[in-house]
Amino acid sequence: VFIDAIHVKVRDGQVASRPVYAAIGVTIDGRKDVLGLWMGTGGEGAKFWMSVLIDLKNRGVRDVFFLVCDGLKGLPDAVTNVWPQTIVQTCIVHLIRNTFRLVPSQDRDAVKRDIKPICTASSPDAAAIAMDELEEKWKKKYGAMIRLWRNAWEEFIPFLDYDVEIRTM
Repeated sequence: VFIDAIHVKVRDGQVASRPVYAAIGVTIDGRKDVLGLWMGTGGEGAKFWMSVLIDLKNRGVRDVFFLVCDGLKGLPDAVTNVWPQTIVQTCIVHLIRNTFRLVPSQDRDAVKRDIKPICTASSPDAAAIAMDELEEKWKKKYGAMIRLWRNAWEEFIPFLDYDVEIRTM
């Protein structure tokens, strides 16, 4: 299951930006289904996501192998409360996008080259070695970027235990 929120402008007396929470499921045979869209009222939050996940469970989603999400604080705990056996995976696209928000344009190509061995590592151990090299090279200049990766690490590495077909999904 892939979950994310997008912010859209909504006119309800006045124009306001509101989150639309989306959940997309992928079956074992690769079929994709939109599981639902929910309109939020304020900013994106783990509390609302918890209600979305409970709604999905109540509507029949009994087993989720991987749940891919952004790095929203509290979201992995919400997932574990609903589906205890689910592996929570940080979306690599979100992680890389957030990385480049912290790195000025003059260093983006170099950082991109140094992040690639982490994302394409053959195992979590190989990724940890590449992460240590990234940290050694960039910590003084971009400490916030290193903290971003370290804070997301436990939810980043699960997919590295699986075949390329699952990783690219």
